[in-house]
Amino acid sequence: MCVTCGCSGNNEATITNSQTGEKIAISNHHPHTHTLPDGTVITHTHSDNYTPKNHNHKTAEDHAKIHKNTISLEKEILQKNDLIAAQNRGWFKGRNILALNLVSSPGSGKTTLLSRTINDLKSDLTFSVIEGDQETINDAEKIRKTGCKVVQINTGKGCHLEAAMVEKGYTELNPPLNSVLMIENVGNLVCPALFDLGESCKVAILSVTEGEDKPIKYPYMFRESQVMILTKIDLLPYLQFDLNRCVEYAKQVNPQIRIFQVSAFTGEGLNKWYDWLKS
Repeated sequence: MCVTCGCSGNNEATITNSQTGEKIAISNHHPHTHTLPDGTVITHTHSDNYTPKNHNHKTAEDHAKIHKNTISLEKEILQKNDLIAAQNRGWFKGRNILALNLVSSPGSGKTTLLSRTINDLKSDLTFSVIEGDQETINDAEKIRKTGCKVVQINTGKGCHLEAAMVEKGYTELNPPLNSVLMIENVGNLVCPALFDLGESCKVAILSVTEGEDKPIKYPYMFRESQVMILTKIDLLPYLQFDLNRCVEYAKQVNPQIRIFQVSAFTGEGLNKWYDWLKS
């Protein structure tokens, strides 16, 4: 799937329609052609994170000449992803769909916040959701209980969603005009920062249980995000979490980042987040 992080191996991602239960494989293999030094043309298929040991070229040296280094492959993968992301962005814009890429560590409260947001705003906004996890459809089932249309993408060993997966997801969902598409990415503060999905913006979700220094530990993610939501603020009295320092770190990495402080449990701060969504 990618050489940027070496995830996924040869597994295939799947997409599950939570409404129908139908599961579809998302292939990450593509045809590839080489011309060897003696003029021999070889065409075969492999996943994007292949390594020389996966191929049966005449010699390792021949393969090395064709694939000079993994950096060029990484660029190719990201360029391919960016092209599909641009197509996704055009599709969303043409239908006036606000697509948000929700990124965070595992356990930050993404799904809980998303469920509360949908339940509170479903009379004002129409939501569709793409859920991303390595395995299970647990989160999709939680979202389905809100009455919202949802599909689950399981990435297997993959640690992030990619633009092609999102394309499959919204094709399955077919979100209506003038609606909101929430893309809940795989829990990971590293690789999802690299992959544009065609979203309107990235929303980084950070819980107060994770420590105030996450924005400077994972600066690229917070630099790429236009919004940061601090969750579980109802727990602040019980934690050694420096709220002001966390905000300071986030602004240090990204001076333009918009910050919301919320509790999906008590409802504190949610109205400001909702006003931003509706605007």
